[in-house]
Amino acid sequence: MLRLNIFKTYQLNGATDRDSFKSKIPMVTYEDLQPEIQRIANGDKSPILSSRPISEFLTSSGTSAGERKLMPTIEEEMDRRQLLYSLLMPVMNLYVPGLDKGKGLYFYFIKAEAKTPGGLVARPVLTSYYKSKQFKTRPYDPYNVITSPNETILCVDSFQSMYSQMLCGLIMREEVLRVGAVFASGLLRAIRFLQLNWKELANDIATGSLNHKVTSPSIRECMAKILKPNQELAEFITNECSDENWEGIITRLWPNTKYLDVIVTGSMAQYIPTLDYYSGGLPKPCTMYASSECYFGLNLRPMSKPSEVSYTIMPNMGYFEFLPHDPSAPAFSRESPPRLLDLADLEAGKEYELVITTYSGLNRYRVGDILLVTGFYNKAPQFRFVRRKNVLLSIESDKTDESELQKAIENASLLLREFSTSVVEYTSYADTKIIPGHYVIYWELLVKDPANSPTGEVLNRCCLAMEESLNSVYRQSRVADNSIGPLEIRVVKNGTFEELMDYAISRGASINQYKVPRCVSFTPIMELLDCRVVSKHFSPSAPHWTPERRS
Repeated sequence: MLRLNIFKTYQLNGATDRDSFKSKIPMVTYEDLQPEIQRIANGDKSPILSSRPISEFLTSSGTSAGERKLMPTIEEEMDRRQLLYSLLMPVMNLYVPGLDKGKGLYFYFIKAEAKTPGGLVARPVLTSYYKSKQFKTRPYDPYNVITSPNETILCVDSFQSMYSQMLCGLIMREEVLRVGAVFASGLLRAIRFLQLNWKELANDIATGSLNHKVTSPSIRECMAKILKPNQELAEFITNECSDENWEGIITRLWPNTKYLDVIVTGSMAQYIPTLDYYSGGLPKPCTMYASSECYFGLNLRPMSKPSEVSYTIMPNMGYFEFLPHDPSAPAFSRESPPRLLDLADLEAGKEYELVITTYSGLNRYRVGDILLVTGFYNKAPQFRFVRRKNVLLSIESDKTDESELQKAIENASLLLREFSTSVVEYTSYADTKIIPGHYVIYWELLVKDPANSPTGEVLNRCCLAMEESLNSVYRQSRVADNSIGPLEIRVVKNGTFEELMDYAISRGASINQYKVPRCVSFTPIMELLDCRVVSKHFSPSAPHWTPERRS
């Protein structure tokens, strides 16, 4: 839906056809729209972005782009999102039959909402959905029964919410057919919570009384109907969780689980080895592709490997255009903008930047996602999410993005296999305090056998393996120009990244949308990480580089 002042600003003269739209309306970023968004936030009720009234703002993830962006939305959007949600289980049932015979254990959370100066609610998109009538009064559907009562999800206290949801999941362990959260990191946080609180949970089940730390009246009321003394179950949980070996704990506690329902694409891919460890290698379907700006589409082949996940965009969710992505092409200007392509014009094997026009008033908005066309479903192109178009690390002329850093981490991690060790979490930092500057990578490791942990020499080699995986501009800067120093890995104490998440949540980040920042620069975060470093390691030599292109 066009914003009304576009007709005047860009001289559309009443035209509403696609050609006029494409020829007159420029692409925009959030920064372009920020003044108009701020007017709405401040209480201006005129039709600035949409002819429909803006009902609330959806806040972007606090760590996705450095600041919380306010995305306008209208009431009708909730029905459109609900339609997409309603398609997920019918698709899954084509590949995993019998999902109507049990329940899903999902860890869902809301965040305390804020209000703009003009009185509009500002909250994460999932908080908006969980608090909507579409979710709270959803009709019974045997394919979408979950273990968590609404009261446990709608509690803003994350401890009480997590505790009660985990307790319900344990009580109904035999009925659970799938386990999930929004992101892979969210499910791993739930496992960590269980490691820290299983004794209290087992005691609640043994006695039939709820932990006094759960004070929410609505939770206590609903749990009174669910929690009954069960000594046998309590002893089972104690036996499983007191074992130091937590490999396969998900299938041990929830033996009928058929798959993990979490996002493991993009930066979440690095959690796959840890999820495999805790689940015994259960499938990890990625069902949908969405953001605060717009819900885009779904995965019609959900049981494909995470590295092969492709999404099909639903054209009824908005108007989608695509900017051919060529990193080597010169930057374009507003005076000579590139031609945007429609869904029907795309080619397999090529990358595009996603540009959207939404019903809520975003027009030709650059989301920043880079997508690769992997093929076609009938005639509809299918996309693999490649990365968010942001450079993570740069010392000089080098530019390292998220996918490249992820690949370097994966290659370096191969050296840890013989020590039964894996990287469970990481972030990075471009240290320019000394000359030459260098990349610093923070690693949290999962060491299965402390008696056979990787040596300092091995971790030094991991530094070099990362450098060998980075682009030629970086390696040239290291080898020929000496403008970048040796890459450094700083190993941090276990639990450090959980503390980092707690810190982000305390500053307003959403527990549902939180993603570990792959690059950090905020001083308190740097201090948190550095005070938990247990060892530092550097590349023992320079990476390989020649003027010729590396095959």
